This record gives sequence, C-alpha cells and structure tokens, in this order.
Amino acid sequence: MSTVIYEVRDRVAHLTLNRPQSLNALNLAMIEDLRVATARAEVDAEVRAILIAGAGEHFMAGGDLKWFREQLALPPQERQPLFERTISDVHQTTLQLRRCGKPVVAAVRGAVAGFGLSLMLAADLALAAEDAYFTLAYSNIALSPDGGATWSLPRTVGMKRAMEIALLGDRFDAAQALAWGLVNRVVPVAELPAQAEKLALRLAGGAAEALASTKRLLNDSLNASLAEQLHAEQRAFASCGVNADFGEGLAAFFEKRRPSFNVD
Repeated sequence: MSTVIYEVRDRVAHLTLNRPQSLNALNLAMIEDLRVATARAEVDAEVRAILIAGAGEHFMAGGDLKWFREQLALPPQERQPLFERTISDVHQTTLQLRRCGKPVVAAVRGAVAGFGLSLMLAADLALAAEDAYFTLAYSNIALSPDGGATWSLPRTVGMKRAMEIALLGDRFDAAQALAWGLVNRVVPVAELPAQAEKLALRLAGGAAEALASTKRLLNDSLNASLAEQLHAEQRAFASCGVNADFGEGLAAFFEKRRPSFNVD
C-alpha cells in the first residue's frame, strides 16, 4: 500500500496518506489503499484506536483532478458508470470509519479539501494545525460532494452553514473550522503529530466495549426516536456492565489509581 502507510504502535493504527508530492490528492491507488487500510485496522486485534494523517505539509487536497481531466475523453455513456464505480469505492472508506467500533482521530494540516474534508468528517475527533485550510470545493468545478460530506455537514454545523460551505466552496481557516465545530482543537503546526498521538493513545487505553458502544449510540441517535435511543442505551449499558473492564474501572476508582483496561 504505497499511497497509504499502515503502522501499528502502542495499539494505535497510524494511517498516513502518502502522496506528498501531490498534496496527498486522492487517486485510484489511494482509493483502494484507504479501503484496505481502514478494513485492516477495524479487524486488527492489536488495534484499539485509529489515527489518520497526511505525509508532508498537507492532509489531502481532494481528488486527483488530472485523472478526472483524462476521463473527459470518454463519451458520457462510459464516463458516468465509471464515476459511479469510483465513488462507490471511495465511499467504502467512509462507511468503514463510521461503522468501526474503534475511535478514529484525524490530524490535519495544510490543505483539507474535497474528499479530504469528507475524510476528516468521517473521523470521530479531529485536530487541526494552525496552518490548516478547508474547502469543500466541488461546486467550483461543477461537481456535487461525495464521501458523506452532505450527511456529515448538516449534522455538524446545521443546514444553513452546510449550504454555505457546499454551495459557495469558499476556503476557511482552522480558527473558523473550530468555531463551526468541524474540528475539536487547533494546535501549533509543530505540535500536531505529538498532540494527535497523545489523543489516540488515550483512546487506545480506554475501555474498548464502552467506547465502541458510545460511538455507536451517538451515530445511531441521529436517526432514532427518543424511545428507541433509550432502549439502545439500556442494552448497551447492561452489556458494558458485565464486561471485565467495568470491574477494573470500579476498582481503580475506589483505589484512587488509573484503570488498566483491555488487558487480554
């Protein structure tokens, strides 16, 4: 997987987008490598959290427009099904990240554009360097968004703001992204790798079932009634309550020490 580097350190799967010479723009190889890497991290028993970052000075500058320009030579009846298949492959990564029971952190800097923004939104938490800049950009080249952006944005920033981001395609900075709730924290550029790893390590050290249940409950709440959500909380609470981590959490609380979760 040359376009996505997969490494596991201290129970954190590091997924590094690795096309720095192209601002980590998404090409066909990276689409497949991302799909494989996210699926691998989900089933890897050693992995408790996932951290996605970009090699070099940028997270991802969207799709590879050179490839799209090459496809203009195809007649529309061939181009449309090709684009549908390609975006279907892109969407596998979004689905895997959202459905994965393991916490996902995105560490972004530089360009966070197009699918780069969609990918960041698919993560559970996002840290941005002060030099990060964001744009959905699709409307600027007469395309509609992909990667789940039209699902994530209204739920994150509200419909009016989502319309502004998607229809205008304007660029905005890290401070604005923080104010709109698109990222959790903004940190100095030099501190981004260490701060992101610290956060991922903290999540990796958490109680796996409790975190997975919490993530699932929050995601499912967007389409559930209150009664349905209360029932889901009831079942998840009871399931976590018979997990060994619950006993460890209580013991650590009463013994005034840090808990040691996920001990196999």
